[in-house]
Amino acid sequence: MIEMTLREIAEVVGGTLHDVPDPEVRVTGSVEFDSRRIGSGDLFLALPGERVDGHQYAEAAVAAGAVAVLAARPVGVPAIVVTPSPGTVPATSVALTHDSDGSGAAVLAALAALARASVERLTAAGSLTVVGVTGSSGKTSTKDLLAAVLAPLGPVVAPPGSFNNELGHPWTALRADEKTRFLVLELSARGPGHIAALAKVAPPSIGVVLNVGTAHLGEFGSREAIAQTKGELVEALPATGLAVLNADDQQVAAMAGRTKAEVVRVGQAANADIRATDVRLDSEARAGFTLHTPVGSTHIQLAVHGEHQVGNALSAAAVALACGADLAAIAQALSGAQRVSERRMDVRTTADGVTVVNDSYNANPDSVRAALKALVTMSRAGDTPRRSWAVLGEMAELGEESVIEHDGIGRLAVRLDVDRLVVVGTGRPSRAMHQGAVMEGSWGEESVLVPDIGAAIALLDDEVEAGDVVLVKASKSVGLWAVAEHLTGADRATGRAGSSAEAGQ
Repeated sequence: MIEMTLREIAEVVGGTLHDVPDPEVRVTGSVEFDSRRIGSGDLFLALPGERVDGHQYAEAAVAAGAVAVLAARPVGVPAIVVTPSPGTVPATSVALTHDSDGSGAAVLAALAALARASVERLTAAGSLTVVGVTGSSGKTSTKDLLAAVLAPLGPVVAPPGSFNNELGHPWTALRADEKTRFLVLELSARGPGHIAALAKVAPPSIGVVLNVGTAHLGEFGSREAIAQTKGELVEALPATGLAVLNADDQQVAAMAGRTKAEVVRVGQAANADIRATDVRLDSEARAGFTLHTPVGSTHIQLAVHGEHQVGNALSAAAVALACGADLAAIAQALSGAQRVSERRMDVRTTADGVTVVNDSYNANPDSVRAALKALVTMSRAGDTPRRSWAVLGEMAELGEESVIEHDGIGRLAVRLDVDRLVVVGTGRPSRAMHQGAVMEGSWGEESVLVPDIGAAIALLDDEVEAGDVVLVKASKSVGLWAVAEHLTGADRATGRAGSSAEAGQ
């Protein structure tokens, strides 16, 4: 963030200074909600979180170098205190189990106000371009590609993982300072108005909408409601801005009528302004294609896995062109971009010859379909086909459509001729996935339903052989990454189940 005095911060967030000897002391570092990450000059965010109340760590944070604490009550050390206002602070998707009095929501609102003030000063100075990305799936992969193609043009700040909710979004925005040229942000939603609210925190001048799928269908109620919410991003763009829209998704393409900004369409459709042709996948489902743009064409060979990455790469190319990158630099950056965020199409081959595709961070019907297609491509490449395994768990937040969507995934696995489908879980959605495979024509133990992660690991240990390709995917609440990490020998003790700053897909 830009440097501010405690007095200035209090004015921005509507707070009161407590136990502050000198209001003109400046916050010269970052804002942190984890006291273990505090450094000299930082501001500590005392958030009543999912597991603990951050107010309990205020004294330790100041001892570690924090200038002050942004809190909902006095904490005995220098603090900017914001008062909960029931009925005026919006509900949040961040887990705040210690927030019975609304103090956590008040602190989050203060964080958002501080982020907006910092970003507005940077953009007013002409030094910062804010790029927002939304979609039912692919936000994190696209964010990583955007960071790669924009980096040659200047310093980039982008969220680690999927920091895309009311905590992670402003926290990321506050990483930008006077040296930052590009701020790339994911915007997630669990209901109408969420993206509009996030766009007010760090107003974007460029907005990318990837797709409208069925993630969080249970909370939205319909794909039309999802489309309406995703389109809040392009509605937030200024007339001088740019909307990058997926021409291959009709609901996204229709958003052109909802923005004052210039529109650039990307995709494989004939009417796309930036288009991919001659798409081919290699033995590890990495796409190569010809990129066509208004300034010329070039070949792209992606290093990330899955055909769905083509659309993500086209969006990144469109943004980079608008920001002044030349075609050769874009091709080089896209071709060299590696997977950055964890548990997303992480492909590794073990010492005994088993290829493990760890895509276990999260799951919705669209991302599972894409992952299954990548699995089949990888297993069939080369002269000798390899046996394919899909280890799948429940896809959360699908509401009334949950059974139908899980049934459809089971049927798709059979249609794609996945050799073995291992469905993990005992709930109705998991049973529907297994039953869908059976009804579509699975025979014998081609599809098997196991009760838990331990049973899945035991089955795989007994039956997976050298040369097999194993996909692991489920909603993050299932914790199915333990299967992938067991197969690859990763130390699960160092695994991170996710942060409250991450809202998922």
